[in-house]
Amino acid sequence: MKFQRAVGLIIIGSAVAGAALMLLAVAWTDPIMAEPPEHTLVGDTWNVFYDNSVPPMRILVFAVGLGLALAAVVAMAERRIALRARRSMTPDTLPLAPRVIMERTRGIFAGPVTITVLVPAHNEESAIGATIDSLKAQSFPPSRIVVVADNCTDATVQIARGRGVDVLETVDNSHKKAGGLNQALRQVLPDQGDNDLVMVMDADTTLDAGFLEVAARKMTDDRALMAVGGLFYGDEGCGLIGQMQRNEYHRYGRELRRRRGRVYVLTGTATVFRPVALRTVAASRGAALPGIPGDVYDTLALTEDNELTLALKSLGAQMISPQECTVVTEVMPSWRALWAQRLRWQRGALDNLGAYGLTPQTMRYWAQQLGIGYGVLALTCYLLLMALMALSMDSWIWFPFWLGIGGLFVLERMVTVWRGGWRARLLALTLFPELGYAMFLNVVYVRGVLDIALGREAAWKHIVQTDAGVKVSD
Repeated sequence: MKFQRAVGLIIIGSAVAGAALMLLAVAWTDPIMAEPPEHTLVGDTWNVFYDNSVPPMRILVFAVGLGLALAAVVAMAERRIALRARRSMTPDTLPLAPRVIMERTRGIFAGPVTITVLVPAHNEESAIGATIDSLKAQSFPPSRIVVVADNCTDATVQIARGRGVDVLETVDNSHKKAGGLNQALRQVLPDQGDNDLVMVMDADTTLDAGFLEVAARKMTDDRALMAVGGLFYGDEGCGLIGQMQRNEYHRYGRELRRRRGRVYVLTGTATVFRPVALRTVAASRGAALPGIPGDVYDTLALTEDNELTLALKSLGAQMISPQECTVVTEVMPSWRALWAQRLRWQRGALDNLGAYGLTPQTMRYWAQQLGIGYGVLALTCYLLLMALMALSMDSWIWFPFWLGIGGLFVLERMVTVWRGGWRARLLALTLFPELGYAMFLNVVYVRGVLDIALGREAAWKHIVQTDAGVKVSD
């Protein structure tokens, strides 16, 4: 618990240290002896001043060099760690490493690939029907669909049975989604062979028609592959806040495509697992991994998908998220629901880092959190300085250099959501709404860091969309 609280302090301290280093570089630079700003008249009525001076080359080189150096260090370290895991032949410490798995299964035919789908659901009557229909419409249909109904008080169970799928109702489960899945997996896993794959997908998600076919082919072609995750995109609707989330998801998917499917997080929306991976995680709980022995999912984790990703990586597992495997998931329809969702994600990620500590497998996630922290501080200071300048000056001064930088930023925003269509591009072009959205996420990030640093208890918020609106509950 002490180390978990230290996660927040480490991130806050590192972000402040990074900002102090940049401030030191600026202070080290000689004062700028600039010419007075130029003056022009626009439309015969508007007096505009503009300054053609650019920041000293020393500052530009230092800022760009520091950013590139940090990115290179993280990328090289991540690549080295991945290569070591792939080449490892130490089943005691990395039992899911590719060479270990390949040696163990050499010359063994595990039979044709089958897929059993587990759909955890708590009061999902508005979405469960479409989810089941998308599974039955797959070009490679699953051999079995099991709806894991957890303490449902609506028509989820009746709708699922009406569509002809199996329903497993949890018994005395107080551990939310993770607890329900653990109960289901205790029944499913014992009878599964190496090629009898298990897929876990959210009840508010629909798959593209070829998802399972691609996943099955990837698993068939590579015996060492332990999991295939999906790229998720936002469902239509929910106005401006919905489009902001869709833009965010498009950028995330683009980044994964550029990484050639190398996984950040095995998304809970839809991921296919090899049974040996899940059984090994369960056997490693309480020793090599946090959690209760025998549980696949850690019931103390707020973000079970992120925690399971760390667990698999810690055991040496190879995972991918192919660009052909896409899913559509619901977007949050209100700021309150979005706040609850993202605060759980952020706090869960920090709790996971506290539980696993600083290891080769978690180093990249630590770097990501530190980078977000520095970005929050930098953007906040930038906006505060802009507001201070606007309030303290009688005339507005344009800086062509910074206008050019802003133009490049807008262009990047548009290019990264180009596949999202004209609405996504138009929102990116306007810039300021997405800037406000980014600041909202920054506030969520700060709240999560402060909560864990102050030892505040985290709550698992369940969000259900109904015909009457959205419901957020513990």
